[in-house]
Amino acid sequence: MWKIQLFKLNYDEKESQAVKDVVDSGWITMGEKTKEFEKNFSQKIVDNAHCVAVSSGTAALHLALLSLGISSKDEVIIPALTFVADINVVKMVSAKPVLADSESYKNWNVSLDSIKKVVTDKTKAIIVVHYAGYPIEDIEEIAKFCKEHNIYLIEDCAHAPGAKVNNKAIGTFGDFGCFSFFTNKNLSVGEGGMIVSKNEKLIEKARLLRSHGMNALTLDRHKGRAITYDVLIPGLNYRIDEMRAALGLVQLEKLEFANNKRKELVEKYIESLKDCKKITIPFQKLNNITSVYHIFPILLDKKIDRINIIEKLKEKGIQSSIHYPVFKEFSAFKNIGLNDAPIAEDIAKRELTLPLYPTMTLEEVDYVCDSLIKILKDDE
Repeated sequence: MWKIQLFKLNYDEKESQAVKDVVDSGWITMGEKTKEFEKNFSQKIVDNAHCVAVSSGTAALHLALLSLGISSKDEVIIPALTFVADINVVKMVSAKPVLADSESYKNWNVSLDSIKKVVTDKTKAIIVVHYAGYPIEDIEEIAKFCKEHNIYLIEDCAHAPGAKVNNKAIGTFGDFGCFSFFTNKNLSVGEGGMIVSKNEKLIEKARLLRSHGMNALTLDRHKGRAITYDVLIPGLNYRIDEMRAALGLVQLEKLEFANNKRKELVEKYIESLKDCKKITIPFQKLNNITSVYHIFPILLDKKIDRINIIEKLKEKGIQSSIHYPVFKEFSAFKNIGLNDAPIAEDIAKRELTLPLYPTMTLEEVDYVCDSLIKILKDDE
């Protein structure tokens, strides 16, 4: 039904062959492909930090909190503008989520100032999000603040594999970095994630938690490297499988080129929409960052009916989306007393995400922009 989808897979015969090779090998649960994926991701994306592949980005976030010992007596600061996974994992360890606001209407990421406003003596950890693939400019200052105040820092890098600040990989500034390989991500395997750390002790705990707390994996027993196993700590099953690891290896080889294509498309969007007075485009003129352009978000004028715009785009065959609704609009969180974050809440009410994917053409960007401009003009 869509002329232009919100997202399309950047897949070809290489992904199909990678999965076939795994199936033909006779070993499909976590094994050698997973180890290779972890190694290559470490080398190519996170400056040789330790990597543990897991079943999802949410699993990575959950393991991070568990590994750090976050519990019911603790508060965890999270961005007000983010996916529900961040607040879900905080609640799953029985901690209290506290919202930090977006820095401004030009930069939707959290800032150190917004974090300082909500820190208390109960703050045990901070989760920051590199929204839309744009890394947080002052992540170094945030990391320094956390160390000075004995607060753990977790980077949610779901949108940003390959992004950098001052030429240093995001995911390596805090105690943990958490990546997602969900279908619509820059590196897509369907379901999957990676938890990353420079701290060997922390990553080993996460590795144990990933697979039932066992000190020997099924592959070790299959290969004859172990006869039985011990359970060192209570754990979960957050393992990735070999098919997804194999897909990850192929996607990893494509990632730099794909991210550069996203950059080209975003630049075309910005040029085509620069004179449109009814929208604002965030994350322009940021300093010392390398973005990976996960999504293309815009901010609609306050007088515009967003649902109407989405429906009108749909009539033209253009799929759009929202990133993200505010937490208190969800039934699960409407009564938990979340603090206010006025900028983020306003952004959430007016944000609109336009199509963006590496195989999108410049002509398709033109069609989206021309359609949006006409719809906005007709909406006057």
